[in-house]
Amino acid sequence: MTEGITTEFKREYTDEIKKTVVAFANTSGGELLIGVEDNGSVIGVPDVDETMLKVTNALRDSIKPDITMFLLCEKREMEGKDVVAVSVQKGTACPYYLAAKGLRPEGVFVRQGASTVPATGSAILKMIKETDGDDYEAARSLNQELTFQDAARFFAEEHIPFEQEQKRTLGLVSEDGVFTNLGLLLSDQCMHTTKLAVFQGSSKTVFKDRAEFSGSLFKQMEEIYAYIDRFNRIRAEFPGLKRVDTRDYPPEAVREAMLNAIVHRDYSYSASTFISIFDDRIEFVTLGGLPKGIAMSDVMMGVSVPRNRRLANIFYRLHLIEAFGTGMLKIKECYAGCSSQPAVEASENAFKITLPNMNYEAETSVSKKPLPEKEQRILEYISAHQSASRAEIEAATGLSQSVTVRALKKLLELGLVQKRGNGKNTKYFH
Repeated sequence: MTEGITTEFKREYTDEIKKTVVAFANTSGGELLIGVEDNGSVIGVPDVDETMLKVTNALRDSIKPDITMFLLCEKREMEGKDVVAVSVQKGTACPYYLAAKGLRPEGVFVRQGASTVPATGSAILKMIKETDGDDYEAARSLNQELTFQDAARFFAEEHIPFEQEQKRTLGLVSEDGVFTNLGLLLSDQCMHTTKLAVFQGSSKTVFKDRAEFSGSLFKQMEEIYAYIDRFNRIRAEFPGLKRVDTRDYPPEAVREAMLNAIVHRDYSYSASTFISIFDDRIEFVTLGGLPKGIAMSDVMMGVSVPRNRRLANIFYRLHLIEAFGTGMLKIKECYAGCSSQPAVEASENAFKITLPNMNYEAETSVSKKPLPEKEQRILEYISAHQSASRAEIEAATGLSQSVTVRALKKLLELGLVQKRGNGKNTKYFH
């Protein structure tokens, strides 16, 4: 007898047999004989029953998914001696792995000739795809050590249970008890990120600020919206007796564009979602083109085919999105009557929503008109120092308090400066 791709010999029981069984289940099946030397000499097993008990207990408790239905452990007589034969079929839920190591090369093994070797990362992903299909959400997560603090908080706020049974029903956990990629996306360990950058002017020449958001998609959603809101200025006008405040970007349109980027992204790609804020627009660029069979005209009419159906369903249950397909219609409604309209573009592998700054045109036309000398001096000082208090402006310009207050009020009304803070902590920004 000789060892080969489907045959392995062990002198006695050791923990190494777990790796061999995993490798057989992941490759072509095979037979492990305990009580046989590496050269094929039969030496037997002193206590067959005890060895069989050790084997069955170890394999049942240490290998995931459950492999017991593909195993047969039995006593066999060879050359007048008792050995333990462990027959392993190729499993139907590859990759099988050591529970203590997880879905990593340290825990997943395959056969190469007569040897048991760790599987490569690409081989693991290939096995997952072959077993689970192209449904990214339902495929098993490579990371099985997941926590759900942010997700639990969102579910608790909506008074929706979020226990193991609910996780299974929603698709975060598969029928065999392992976390899916959907579970990974909502977990605190989600490795997919969103990058956000703020640029000066209308091009990507000069950075003003940048940030990267990671963790649960729920956490990213909160932090992204709060970050964008910091740069979503308010412009005040007095068309009549009453003051009218207008945000640069309708908050509802920002919310819908952001949720679209999160819910409809193709997470089989590892690159980040990109959000870029310019003086005249915000761009949301997300990976994944239009779903097959859907045209751009269909999207603008409200037709929706969710790429991540289970993820969209969870966001719907949590009242984060309404009926599918309403997002683009809401964005269009937010810009009804505006001279600049949102734009939607799609390539084979990416989708972009551009929201125009509703105040940019008015501010540009105002900025072209010469300001009175006092307002111009104040604006130049604030621009040069990025921010300034009223006292600092008075000291630098030599203007009186009353003149400075009136000039700052005018600049605020024109949307040329912003005010933050209260009382002595008030600062003015350009």
